[in-house]
Amino acid sequence: MRELILLRHAHAEPASIGQTDFDRPLSQHGMIEAEAAGYWLRKQRLTPDRVLCSPARRARETLETILAVIGYVEQCLEERLYEATVGTLMALADEYREIDRLLLVGHNPGMEQLVSLIRSRETSEYPGMPTGSIALLALPLNASIELGITYLTAFWWP
Repeated sequence: MRELILLRHAHAEPASIGQTDFDRPLSQHGMIEAEAAGYWLRKQRLTPDRVLCSPARRARETLETILAVIGYVEQCLEERLYEATVGTLMALADEYREIDRLLLVGHNPGMEQLVSLIRSRETSEYPGMPTGSIALLALPLNASIELGITYLTAFWWP
């Protein structure tokens, strides 16, 4: 089995006058959320083999805070993660299917929609993907994300 870790960026400050959404920094609360996410990943022994991160400032700051807890991991900025749709997220997971444990750091609504799609046959309550939350998906090696073979195996939020 391979694992896909979806991490929504931690809480960000609202955009100030003249500031773009892309350039919004993490809030103090977001820094705490990101650090807690790092500790959860470390406790669960879920150090990724590679990270793809949205280039948006709040996503990069989330990743930097997590890496301060779990240690260095091979990473790259992936522009498609900013405003990614479910289809884009699935395509990225496919492109990197040789990676056993891939972490995607991105945004809603795409991440929340992907997890909702995977969970569509489950009856347990799902809180969505609040800021700083982590969804762990498991699927067969070299398989695409598909209903029936991809499962939500863990979910955490601060």
